Amino acid sequence: QVQLVESGGGLVQPGGSLRLSCAASGNAFSMYDMGWYRQAPGKQRELVAAIARIGTLNYADSAKGRFTISRDNAKNTVYLQMSSLKPEDTAVYYCRANRGSLFPGYDYWGQGTQVTVSS
Repeated sequence: QVQLVESGGGLVQPGGSLRLSCAASGNAFSMYDMGWYRQAPGKQRELVAAIARIGTLNYADSAKGRFTISRDNAKNTVYLQMSSLKPEDTAVYYCRANRGSLFPGYDYWGQGTQVTVSS
């Protein structure tokens, strides 16, 4: 069992930056693929960025060049550094931990943190 707690959201002006953190409790954090997703009002949840347990990175086109995902296995934490934020980045951001299709029962989500980009 893994519990995920996101933090770092808030209100930021366009062009600003935020760093989201997702702290995981439980065992074997390093064995999980980690991802950040977001859901805006009236829209489906979408992948923003992911970092596999072997370190492979994946970004949504909207995040490339502006967002950076990283993980610290010693701290059981994954980060999302966001810069050059736009109003369309406004959403609830969720952290996800999973072990892939071979282990479907190992799939966990955090409660989300609100990011609002507005002047």
